[in-house]
Amino acid sequence: MTSIDAAARALRVLVVHPAADLYGSDRVLLESVQALLDRGDQVAVALPRPGPLVDQLRGRGALVEFCPTPVLRKSLLSPAGLLGLAVEASRGLYRGAALLRRYRPDALYVSTVTIPLWPLLGRLARVPTITHVHEAERHDARPLRVALALPLLLAHRIIANSLFTASTLEESLPALRGRARVLYNGVQGPAAPEPARTSLDGGLRVVYVGRLSHRKGVDVAVEAVAQLRRRGVPATLDLVGDVVPGKEDFGRKLHERVAELGLAADVTFHGFHPNMWSFLAAADVAVVPARLNESFGNTAVEAVLAARPLVVSGTSGLREAAAGFASVQFTPPGDVAAVADALERVARDWDTFRAAAALDAAAAVERHAPATYRRGIAGFITAAARREARDQVPWPALEAAVPGTAE
Repeated sequence: MTSIDAAARALRVLVVHPAADLYGSDRVLLESVQALLDRGDQVAVALPRPGPLVDQLRGRGALVEFCPTPVLRKSLLSPAGLLGLAVEASRGLYRGAALLRRYRPDALYVSTVTIPLWPLLGRLARVPTITHVHEAERHDARPLRVALALPLLLAHRIIANSLFTASTLEESLPALRGRARVLYNGVQGPAAPEPARTSLDGGLRVVYVGRLSHRKGVDVAVEAVAQLRRRGVPATLDLVGDVVPGKEDFGRKLHERVAELGLAADVTFHGFHPNMWSFLAAADVAVVPARLNESFGNTAVEAVLAARPLVVSGTSGLREAAAGFASVQFTPPGDVAAVADALERVARDWDTFRAAAALDAAAAVERHAPATYRRGIAGFITAAARREARDQVPWPALEAAVPGTAE
């Protein structure tokens, strides 16, 4: 095969991801896979277990494999957790190496730093490896941040989803300085945003979309709505999302707090929904009150794309995601009074915020266009891929590549 033929042929890309949910990083993963499929590449995705992401991937034409892999979480920082991590790593090392031998990919795309085994496997298999960093845990202890960043030294290319993420990597591990390239997430909005209400009959409808967790500040949203109502501003709150597995106690306490505040009739828990657009369409304003640093902020962008005013923590990647929009108000993380003040301003000056949000939606469509992201991610992976001819081993058939059950 000539070098021209090798450069022109479709790539074989093995993609690895730590979960099969449909939250922010999972949706970015879908955009990355779609970018490769649109280019004509052959894509297989390795996931640790089944979930709603699987049908989305298969529906687009990607193969799906279930492969055990250690996923770094703070809950593992205990003797029992570290033992479990070691066991999972040994299983993942064997199965991951087997997948690489089977698929013989031109490139390995690792969609997060929380699965550190894969950059090592990529190096051992001599496969060009691209790691996409969606985490910016600058609030964590330095040893933990260094441990998360170390596997990136094995990656051939590093993509960061924001300037904040890239700077966090460099601060954590100076050896990574200058290695990350920033590519903002592409976020697909509704085909046509539902126009906001012309009047706030029945009170201000507030919506929160995301994980129900302390770090995401969902309790701040609850307290702010309670404070708003005490000020005489009628308001309701819709919570769209579920707790992190293993953190069910937070969800229970959140329900109890809602009852204590007398908001049982005004705060609705909807649980997880893969399509959040109907909830944003029914709302007047969205809140993203994260307490801790966020690497980017897809939920913030989604609110703007839905043509809804946004109240968001003015920190980290959230500021990058939502900067420059007239209908967005930034508040200090964890500041209940500031969130309540911002929501009250929306209620008091609804016509102004409503008109600004409609204009912001049009600007956000251009700024965060999925097509722009897809071109960028496909370009990064193509540039990193080994382009010389490989042995012509057939790409595994769909039937053989999709086990019926996870291990």
